[in-house]
Amino acid sequence: MNLIEVITPGLAKEFLKVNEELNKNNPHYIHPLHKDVNDVFDPKKNKTFRHGEAARWIIKDHAGKFIGRIAAFTNKKYKNKGDDVPVGGIGFFDCINDQAAADMLFDVAKHWLMQRGMEAMDGPVNFGERDRWWGLVVKGTDIPPLYCMNFNPPYYQSLFENYGFKNYFNQICFGMKASTRLQQKFYDRHAECAKDPNFSSDNMKKKQLDKFAKDFTIVYNKAWAGHGGLKQLEEKVVRKMFQSMKPVMDERINWFIYYKGEPIGMWINLPDLNQWFKYLKGKFSLFHKLKFLWLKATKTNRRFVGLVFGIIPEFQGMGADSYVIVEGCKLIQNLKIENGDYKVGKPIYDDYEMQWIGEFNPKMVNVAETIAGNRSRILTTYRYLFDRTKEFKQHPILL
Repeated sequence: MNLIEVITPGLAKEFLKVNEELNKNNPHYIHPLHKDVNDVFDPKKNKTFRHGEAARWIIKDHAGKFIGRIAAFTNKKYKNKGDDVPVGGIGFFDCINDQAAADMLFDVAKHWLMQRGMEAMDGPVNFGERDRWWGLVVKGTDIPPLYCMNFNPPYYQSLFENYGFKNYFNQICFGMKASTRLQQKFYDRHAECAKDPNFSSDNMKKKQLDKFAKDFTIVYNKAWAGHGGLKQLEEKVVRKMFQSMKPVMDERINWFIYYKGEPIGMWINLPDLNQWFKYLKGKFSLFHKLKFLWLKATKTNRRFVGLVFGIIPEFQGMGADSYVIVEGCKLIQNLKIENGDYKVGKPIYDDYEMQWIGEFNPKMVNVAETIAGNRSRILTTYRYLFDRTKEFKQHPILL
């Protein structure tokens, strides 16, 4: 076997090809956009390089055939609750079903991280934000991935665990048919909140993105920042994020709720972009951008994806979560309320799936489970301690 560090543009292209070659015969595989992967390793595009490093390797057999790849990262700002040693990361792992090949990849990443002072490695993770390329799929390997979600065959789990990786935390996705009626308690709680004239709701408008960026920032920083390694967001970052989302945004599926005019909760969703990107085969040139716009205009997207759901602490446990969901369902499900009776109409999408929620956050898991009881897929963030005598601890539960 021949292990090669990726240090040239040509090798960077081969790094992309490994993923395609190893997965091309899987009917559930959707080719990630090359630009999305390349941007991770571009210091001009990825701000994580300001406080971290990244390296990549590919592995070929004696005949020169691709059989695996891996990346390793250091990130001074990467820290989980309870960490008492510096932790590096590995990601973009692909490998044939061969433990020796996998071990060679894990070994080179481990030694690279050790040389930089790391004492553990988590993987597969991203060199950047946790909303993409995070976790190994352990349930749901038989369904297509969501946009910027890892995809792998079932045997990867054995490759990781046989090397010595242990389950640091599970990441749970929940799914449902969009026509499914919610549990009655959602409607009861919505009705109670609706009696208070101080409660109001609004769906996101593309012409008012600055306003909704401000509302998003307020809710996010109160409800999420500081949990599970998530950091405070700046309003300018959210404005930029919303502008990037604008071409694919569906105003009908993004909702905010307010109390006395102040934002207290939100439910942010997008169409499943992979329903369109799967036709581009990883490419996003000018021609492919035009093809994407044509696909978006002519191919109806039947699945939407939950990105962020949050209620500020002061209103948690008071029915505000039910209020925002039912308000959203007025458009999403064509929900009608007549004399206190909630009637589900024809939904504007067929399927709904929430992006992953860490199992260490039982409050949010419980909320998600009451909305969509089906655990559509489970991903796992693994951890490997370099000191094999050190006690392994899973991610602590958030209270």
